[in-house]
Amino acid sequence: MKEIALGILASLFFAVTFILNHSMELEGGSFLWSSSLRYFFMLPFLLIIVSARKGMPVLTKEMKAKPLPWLCWSFVGFVLFYAPLTFAAAYGPGWLVSGTWQFTIIAGVLLAPFFVNYIDGRPIRQKVPVTSLLISSIIVIGIILIQIPSSQNVSTSQLLLSILPVIVAAFAYPLGNRKMMDLCQGRLDTFQRVLGMTIASMPAWIVMAVYALFTVGLPSMSQLIQSLIVGISSGVIATVLFFIATDRVHHDQGKLAAVEATQSTEIIFVIIGEIFLLGIPLPTPLALFGIIAIIIGMSLHSYYTMLLKKKENILVQAANVKHEQKPKLRA
Repeated sequence: MKEIALGILASLFFAVTFILNHSMELEGGSFLWSSSLRYFFMLPFLLIIVSARKGMPVLTKEMKAKPLPWLCWSFVGFVLFYAPLTFAAAYGPGWLVSGTWQFTIIAGVLLAPFFVNYIDGRPIRQKVPVTSLLISSIIVIGIILIQIPSSQNVSTSQLLLSILPVIVAAFAYPLGNRKMMDLCQGRLDTFQRVLGMTIASMPAWIVMAVYALFTVGLPSMSQLIQSLIVGISSGVIATVLFFIATDRVHHDQGKLAAVEATQSTEIIFVIIGEIFLLGIPLPTPLALFGIIAIIIGMSLHSYYTMLLKKKENILVQAANVKHEQKPKLRA
């Protein structure tokens, strides 16, 4: 339950991304600057945090030991995640990008077979948690209901250009996150891992920034300020909260899927934010039914996670009792 609460709180800060990315695009800002500036602004904050916690020596050692995996999965988890999101913001409003982003709920569940657990030294490929997949489907239905009324005013080309890149991002983010958790094996805390991935993805952001400089020129002051807000709110606060939640349950695909499903609440925060900040109209009755479906799906995920936790505790207690009842060998 604590992990799900952390996930929902992270979603609140993640919502800032969709609202401000759309705002920057409305003002004519390039997606190249919107995406790269976020990570440029994240870097100094994370460096200060990790250095204050005396975590730089360990992080440096880990990154030097396996530089190619760090570069690869950081590119997947950060670059292939955020660049498509900012690109999509140029072709669709925040609600559409945020709504499509919720496909990551299904993506996170479907990625289970790509990971292996080792039991007694033997590799056991993980299975798709069917119950979590079914519950996540309820959330996706709610998201579709939210999008239907507004999508009638969006052209086919806008739909494709705002949906397809987000689907790429929806798979890239949980894949990069989970692969990095496997790579680190608990040797790094959340702040160290986020900083390491930010540093490892920096070459890609520098290339994008240089290209933007020669094609569209320098970013405006407004884009700089909004990117700074996104960098702190979404890049530092939300990412760290979400990674803390996933780190706690990464050993259980069902619980991990439940935490990743909390991202579905982003669309609710985005709708509220765009109503007050960008002046979009109130949701239609059909959209309200979609929001209710999301809440129901979230509640079911929470309940299912609680049942899994109770079952796990019962099994541990039974194992302890069995161990205590074993006759002790005499010397």
